[in-house]
Amino acid sequence: MSRIAPAAAASREDTRLMITDPSIRSAKIGRMSSRVPFAERGGAVRGVLDLATGCYPAFLFGGPVGAQLPVFHFHDEARESLEPRLRHLAENGYRTVACDEISRLVIDGISPGPRAVVLTFDDAWASVWTVAFPLLQQYGLRATVFAIPARVEDPAGSFVNWEQLRAMQASGVVDVQSHTQWHVMMFAEAAIAGFVTPEFAREPLLNRPVTSEGRSAPRFLEPDALGTPLYVRRSRMSDALRFIPNGRAEDCCREAVAHGGGAGFFQRPDWQTALEAAAGGASGRQETDDERASAIQDELTQGREILSSRLGTSVRHVALPWGIAGALTRDMLSRTGHTTAFAERPLRRRGVRAGDDRYGLMRLNGKFVTCLPGRRRQWFFTTV
Repeated sequence: MSRIAPAAAASREDTRLMITDPSIRSAKIGRMSSRVPFAERGGAVRGVLDLATGCYPAFLFGGPVGAQLPVFHFHDEARESLEPRLRHLAENGYRTVACDEISRLVIDGISPGPRAVVLTFDDAWASVWTVAFPLLQQYGLRATVFAIPARVEDPAGSFVNWEQLRAMQASGVVDVQSHTQWHVMMFAEAAIAGFVTPEFAREPLLNRPVTSEGRSAPRFLEPDALGTPLYVRRSRMSDALRFIPNGRAEDCCREAVAHGGGAGFFQRPDWQTALEAAAGGASGRQETDDERASAIQDELTQGREILSSRLGTSVRHVALPWGIAGALTRDMLSRTGHTTAFAERPLRRRGVRAGDDRYGLMRLNGKFVTCLPGRRRQWFFTTV
């Protein structure tokens, strides 16, 4: 491997606070978004701003890759979308490297060499085992899986199990790293932003906020909790203090829905007004600074230690949920044994180079793999 001069330090946060419940989007999203820092929001405005300020690498628009190491992220993938991207890499002679090579580039300036890319899969969905792993083997490629150890062997079967995770790690095809212990979304402010309606069933599983207190296994809001008030939401890895409702508003609202016909309650034109009256405003408590620090430290420490213990490896890298890293989280990354972290920031370039901020590394959406130079190459505007 060759040594190259460090580039200017850069970091970027690409956060995706995704709200899919239409009742929240239409009635409350303006108030809710105004309370969430811009650095923690995604959406079309962020995309346009990134494009206008040159954050996307030149190879997306027909240019060369240059000195950067492209890192792509995927989630729950179907074969028909993933295979063409992996085939593009294999047919055009690209090599896939893992997080240790990233850290050598960023910290020591040691390049992994030409035509190197990184493939990452967040969350360790079941499709990593059924779809991604077989395709990686077929095309002779490697990938990093950022797993959530407390979600492994989820009763619903949404994620891989430990046997599958160990088999992938042992194969050398997959390098398992941390995505924190639980991947927690939380209520962060005493401002009601909506209510649980039947549409909440469409809310992504990992976006459902934690509802329990204490350090035991947390409980998360379920779609059957119709009428439950929803407050401003932020990542556990943000600097926000968690807001913990006292339950009175929830009880009143859920009772109103139950007496009003359950799911049929939401056919009433005045359902939102009725629930706002039943809630009577938000009440509860904000966690203390010490509680916040302890919760963040547990998420980081347990995320890597559980994976290391169960897999017999040394987990040293983390992808922070939704790309969000508050100042407290960043301060704890080194102290909790992490060498690098993917935790993005607005208006910074999407690509890893020597000298980059090791705790603010940038990734690209996996759909841009086919923009890499080679046969049957696509451009940015044909992939979006």
